[in-house]
Amino acid sequence: MTKRVLVSGGAGYIGSVLVGMLVERGWAVRVLDRLYWGASSLAPWLDRIELVQADVRDVSDDVLEGVDGVIHLAGLSNDPTAEYNPEANWQMNALATRRLGEACKRTKVSRFVFGSSCSLYDGLPPGPAHDEDTRVEPRGPYALSKHEGEQALLQLADDDFSPVILRQGTVHGLSPRMRFDLVVNTFVKDAVQNGELHLHGGGWMWRPLVSIKDAAMAQILCLEAPRDKVHAQVFNVVQDNYQIRGLAMLVAGSAQMRKYSVRLTDAPLPAILRDYKCDNTKIRSQLGFAPQVTVLESVEEMLHWIERNGFVDFNHPQYYNIRWMTLLEELRPQFSKFASVF
Repeated sequence: MTKRVLVSGGAGYIGSVLVGMLVERGWAVRVLDRLYWGASSLAPWLDRIELVQADVRDVSDDVLEGVDGVIHLAGLSNDPTAEYNPEANWQMNALATRRLGEACKRTKVSRFVFGSSCSLYDGLPPGPAHDEDTRVEPRGPYALSKHEGEQALLQLADDDFSPVILRQGTVHGLSPRMRFDLVVNTFVKDAVQNGELHLHGGGWMWRPLVSIKDAAMAQILCLEAPRDKVHAQVFNVVQDNYQIRGLAMLVAGSAQMRKYSVRLTDAPLPAILRDYKCDNTKIRSQLGFAPQVTVLESVEEMLHWIERNGFVDFNHPQYYNIRWMTLLEELRPQFSKFASVF
């Protein structure tokens, strides 16, 4: 019998890549998504999946009927988006995660894979790479809400409900719901559009990174893994740690090989300095999963996509979460910010 998975946020940046991979592996896929960006990111799969347009904060148990597992990606996806509306962020990333976990327990859906974030380590001082036993120090609405979601799911864990927490590094790479507001993707856009990459504070800060393909594969492996391998476990999902300066050099070098002229310039330090590294030993040893796609490979794929398209309107709000949400609010003035945007 074909197994069915519910993917919340399945039309989003990671979700739209994940859905295609699940379909190719033989899963019956049901997508739950508010479709703020529409359904075009799922166009290749629409005739092979179920699509439920709904807000993750307001779903009934019916959406889980016949489901064998859940991959939960819905919610606000980074610090700026969360800070745009902290109340909505808390409701979507924290409260809705708990409610969806409780609904899974009621409906006997045992496996629950939660897309969390390495930003939970962000408040710790710079130093060695953090593993899953490191005391987390979330700061800011996004990390705090993700931590609350993790805690809620782990509290629900029992013999019948098996949550898995994936703390993902900063994601990079090409997606049908493309974003240019993530560090590597932004550098690619800036190299092509402006020919200039800004290095705040010299770009000496460290970040843990993972490709979108590897992030999606980690979710699939945790969905399919034996219970004793993943039950109530937390895994860092990271390919490697990179200094921002090094990322800029990788992007600039690849762009220059394609005849773009790119220069690196110093810029002031940001108001909030993020500088941390994460260890991926646990997921390698426990699940045998070693992320394969490097930053350089993602950069090359994005540059090829840009050239193949001939023209990409990098200024279009669809590529930037905050710009798109602001536009939605302007187009729907009859609603409040909370109702219309989120």
